Amino acid sequence: MKTKDMILVALFAALTAVGAFIRIPLGISTITLQFLFTALSGVLLGAKPGALSQAVYVLLGLAGVPIFASGGGFQYVFNPTFGFLLGLIPTAWVIGRLTERDRGAKRTALACLAGLAVLYLIGVPYMGVIVNAYMGKGLTLWQILKSGMIVYLPGDCLKIAVCALLAPRLAASLSRAGA
Repeated sequence: MKTKDMILVALFAALTAVGAFIRIPLGISTITLQFLFTALSGVLLGAKPGALSQAVYVLLGLAGVPIFASGGGFQYVFNPTFGFLLGLIPTAWVIGRLTERDRGAKRTALACLAGLAVLYLIGVPYMGVIVNAYMGKGLTLWQILKSGMIVYLPGDCLKIAVCALLAPRLAASLSRAGA
C-alpha cells in the first residue's frame, strides 16, 4: 500500500469518527454522518481501502479511543448499536466494489442503497440480539425494525443523495491530484 493510500485510509477513518459526533436530532433518535463518510470511503478509495478505513475506525474505538457516538472500549460490543459499527466495514467494501468502474451519480446512489442494505442486515439483527438476549427487553421484531432502521431511513436517503452528488466531483478532484 502506498503512502498516499494509507493517508486516505486514515483520513476516512478520522472522518467517520468525526461523523459520529455530528448529530442531527430526529424525534426520539439521532442521525450521525458515519454512513455518509463510510459511503464516500467506498466510492473514493475503492472496496479494500474503503473497508480498511472503516476497520481502522472500529478497531480504534474498540481499543478505547472514544470515537464512537457514545464513547469507546471493548465493552461497546454490548451496545445495541455496535452491529452497525461492524457493518460499516462490509458496507464500504460493497459500495467500493459496485462503483469500481462507474462513479456517476446514479451508480453511486444505487451502490449506496446496496451498502445501506448490508448495514441494516448486520446492524438490526445484532441490535435485536443485544436488546433482547443480553438486556432482556423483549422487543418485538417490529419494535426493533422501527427503532433500528425505519426512523433512520429518511436521513440515510438524504446521505445517499449527498454522496451521489459529491462523490463524482470528489473523485475527479482526487484523480487530478494524483490520489
